[in-house]
Amino acid sequence: MKSTFLLRFAVAVILIMHSVPGMFNNGINDFGNLYLNTVGFAPFGLALAWAIKLSHVVAAILLLLNKYIKPAAIVTIFILVVGIFMVHLPEGWYVVGGGRNGVEFNFLLIFVLLTIMFPNGITKKEQTPDL
Repeated sequence: MKSTFLLRFAVAVILIMHSVPGMFNNGINDFGNLYLNTVGFAPFGLALAWAIKLSHVVAAILLLLNKYIKPAAIVTIFILVVGIFMVHLPEGWYVVGGGRNGVEFNFLLIFVLLTIMFPNGITKKEQTPDL
């Protein structure tokens, strides 16, 4: 897994930068109270927002330590997929340029995390013939 260090480092930086500033500028509270609570998660929107952002911090640390990669990636991919459907898909594909706040960045992160999880690709295990 040393061959994935650069990808793990890049994703860790992205996850930290996507979560830590919101802990200090009221972004997480706004996300929970002003978005999640209004789309059906009340009264748990704030707690859910904090859980999501704290999971990003934990995933970033685990990616840097090269520990529990698959569970960290699976949780993060789940959050990214839900984010696509709840937030980004209505905005289209593009993050910038042809649009704003679209799905393309989440799509890329999902496949980077899959590559980290499966650095040799997803291969079918060789089966032994029945004797």
